[in-house]
Amino acid sequence: MSVKTIILDWAGTTVDFGCMAPVHAFKKAFRNKNIELSNEEIRKPMGMLKIEHIKQLLSLEQVKKQWFELYGRLSEEKDVLSIYQDFEKYLFADLAENSHLKPETKQAMKKIKQLGYNIGSTTGYTKEMMAVVLNTATMEGYRPDYVVTPDEVDSLGRPYPFMIFENMRHFQNHSMEEVIKVGDTIADIQEGKNAGVLSIAVTEGSSVMGLSLEEYKQFSKEEMERLNQQTAEIFYQHGADLCIKNLLELAELLQEHSTIPKLQTKKRESA
Repeated sequence: MSVKTIILDWAGTTVDFGCMAPVHAFKKAFRNKNIELSNEEIRKPMGMLKIEHIKQLLSLEQVKKQWFELYGRLSEEKDVLSIYQDFEKYLFADLAENSHLKPETKQAMKKIKQLGYNIGSTTGYTKEMMAVVLNTATMEGYRPDYVVTPDEVDSLGRPYPFMIFENMRHFQNHSMEEVIKVGDTIADIQEGKNAGVLSIAVTEGSSVMGLSLEEYKQFSKEEMERLNQQTAEIFYQHGADLCIKNLLELAELLQEHSTIPKLQTKKRESA
């Protein structure tokens, strides 16, 4: 059975090289509560619904310790909502500027469309956030056929599979073997695996790699290759079926391999 639908993530996958916008917003929102977080800590739950992401960060042992020392109690639901309000404020302030297409996105998506694939998408952003991202992406030449946010699935975002199922409903896919999920976070891979579809990780400019485009460009080609290999290893440890450097590599793979078994063979060859 041939693959018909490619479901892509947004920040770190098609836009916002390095997935920088949410990292900056989370850091500022927690700093408002006098809580300091490292970029690595912030990135671990990346890809989840943002309010769930905040809950995950508040559950970290060092954050619970900081919070108790500051406030004499553990965090509560009102604190989650307060941090989320600050997060939204900071994110919306920078979102348009941090939603530019990754370097290969426009060319790769044009090629994938020419091959006849449906292009769907899922995200950890809300519908309002995605309106900003989609506007910037559209102006720069990329607009998928369908966009699903957690708002469309009763806020049951990643790692739940329901955004993928909603894409499948829209495109009338008959089976999981017609669908591929592509993303740059562990949550993307979990979402794909929970939906039962082939799950592909993008390494270059991913949240897992955690480098901005400017930082990445400072490395030599050999160092870039090593970084991509190290990032791929992390994804494979978390269940990724296949890792690609960027979306142009995805387009080339889809041109050569039109079925899931053939793509799985490609994984074995590259392992």
